[in-house]
Amino acid sequence: MKYIQLFILSVLVLSCGGHQTVSPQEEGDTVHFKYATQLSVVRYDGYTVATLKNPWKEGLILHQYVLVPADAVEMPAAIPQGTIIRTPLSRSMIFSTVHCAMLMDFGKQDCIAGVADLKYIKIPWIQQQVQQGKISDVGDGLSPVVEKIIDQRPDALFLSPFENSGGYGKLEEINIPIVECAEYMESTPLGRAEWLRFYGMLFGCEQKADSLFDAIDKNYNTLKALVKNNSQKVLLDKITGSVWYVPGGKSTIGQMIQDAGGNNPWNGDKHSGSVSLPFESVLEKAGDADVWLFRYSSDHDITYDELRSEHHGYNQFKAFREHQVYGCNVEQSTFYEETPFRPDWLLNDFIRILHPELNRSTSSSLLPEGSKNLAPLRYYKKL
Repeated sequence: MKYIQLFILSVLVLSCGGHQTVSPQEEGDTVHFKYATQLSVVRYDGYTVATLKNPWKEGLILHQYVLVPADAVEMPAAIPQGTIIRTPLSRSMIFSTVHCAMLMDFGKQDCIAGVADLKYIKIPWIQQQVQQGKISDVGDGLSPVVEKIIDQRPDALFLSPFENSGGYGKLEEINIPIVECAEYMESTPLGRAEWLRFYGMLFGCEQKADSLFDAIDKNYNTLKALVKNNSQKVLLDKITGSVWYVPGGKSTIGQMIQDAGGNNPWNGDKHSGSVSLPFESVLEKAGDADVWLFRYSSDHDITYDELRSEHHGYNQFKAFREHQVYGCNVEQSTFYEETPFRPDWLLNDFIRILHPELNRSTSSSLLPEGSKNLAPLRYYKKL
């Protein structure tokens, strides 16, 4: 019976979230995160353990990493089980444009050995490096060319996990550490941005990452303090196919609208991502929205006539009739590259749109970086 109990205990420990995790025996120094809730980091003598919570299954672990300095002659004794990453990383495969932009902010763009979904990466330097053969294009992110990845001998693959995705297929068989970029599942903008500190640990620029996040934190909260909640109702995005994806009440964009002094019609919703709804449900809930903000992809600025031609029901919205519509052309802006880790820049846009009075009379002492006025709109433009 004693042996059976030990066996069951071992199985429970090793099966948590599908990843092996064993806590080290020695005590370590916990790294304090101010906003991030899906990530924990503990430093030990000779290594660091980073644990990612499973955002879809409470109480389980998505992945555990053991960060060991690359110049360590021997592996530390009695390290916990998990994916070992030798740091700092120097040749990584990056599967998203936002993490490419992050590495450029770190000054670590030379660590990009290859990219996936090149057509979605609106960074001129990346495009140029691919054309010159200095960065490898490994194809579609969902079905990359594994042979190209192996040829580059990367030290890590940076991928975004999804609920019920079924894993990463052949990428799990090539013995290259997979870094699961789950920061998008954080419920606050600053929680998501704080993952910069974890990525800084991986690329050997922890101090720079910490300084960058401190500046983002200060700017965001300074801007947030300028406004108070008001009754302006904000409608986001537009219909795609037969559904309209609106931000859930616990999503980062939903939280940002609140921080900008706006009212997200789905504030009471508990989802941390988007909620898919039919057109009629959105019209019923947000037909009286004061402001309408949406993203689109085009080689020119969209007009009201073009918007009306996309769906006959758009002219039923109050914001459309009163010409309070703002569009963000993702082909001509760096929205996707910047906003996940620079929520302060996006918050500035929201506040400027929702509070035009602040554009004219704001104390410079309250604004970030000593500005005399709110920064100009960076992503959105009035139709």
